Amino acid sequence: MSERKGYALITGASSGIGAVYADRLARDGYDLILVARNQQRLERLAAQLTSQTGRDVQVVVADLSQSADLKRVASLLQEDPRITLLVNNAGVGASTSLLESSADAMDAMILLNVLALTRLAKAAAGNFVEQGRGTIINIASVVAVAPKLLNSVYGGTKAFVLALSESLQHELSDKGVKVQVVLPGATATEFWDVAGSSVDALPEAIVMSAENMVDAALAGLAQGEHVTVPALPDSADWAAFDAARQALLPNLSHNKPAARYGVTTV
Repeated sequence: MSERKGYALITGASSGIGAVYADRLARDGYDLILVARNQQRLERLAAQLTSQTGRDVQVVVADLSQSADLKRVASLLQEDPRITLLVNNAGVGASTSLLESSADAMDAMILLNVLALTRLAKAAAGNFVEQGRGTIINIASVVAVAPKLLNSVYGGTKAFVLALSESLQHELSDKGVKVQVVLPGATATEFWDVAGSSVDALPEAIVMSAENMVDAALAGLAQGEHVTVPALPDSADWAAFDAARQALLPNLSHNKPAARYGVTTV
């Protein structure tokens, strides 16, 4: 058995990406706190991982879209000093256009993808800063930088996750806390069924297995990446993208409009 590394709390842990993170982290020396709505799936996964790895695997049945459940999980994250890693994975998507989507469904998406993720990241950050160590992994999506691919609200929520993560990494970098944001492309999980489309309709060449996605993300974390795009062949492409953003900074705020607008200034 490898060295124990503390407890990893994983949201959306009952299937797909979350379940793979649970497997990989247990084998890497973490005890686990698995959070999801489906108690039967959670307990089955917990029993399997305990049998295979010998780790302590605890189950927390919670619907993070419900205020009481979210506060309960946030309190656990903030107060339990055994927790050293958070995988903020719970989320929901949509493939329909905004006009074709229900307002209530979009509200629910924002609540889970943005509000719940932020609350848990803040709770974990407070705990980890106090302990002087810890890791926060936020699961975003490539739509954070390519928002025209799927539902516009979904793209907006994942752009938020990217911006939050990059800002949080900057804020916590000198406090012993690591922050990684992962931008998966199309991944073979139940996400597509919930989003209202079928993964089978996508070209096979662009769909990655959840196992490969998580393994690449963890490799990126080990290599010190703050932003990991599992399918991106050359990290220099992300560096160039980031450099282009940084190049805008000196001219994003001036006391006069740009001359190209022809505005008479006062």
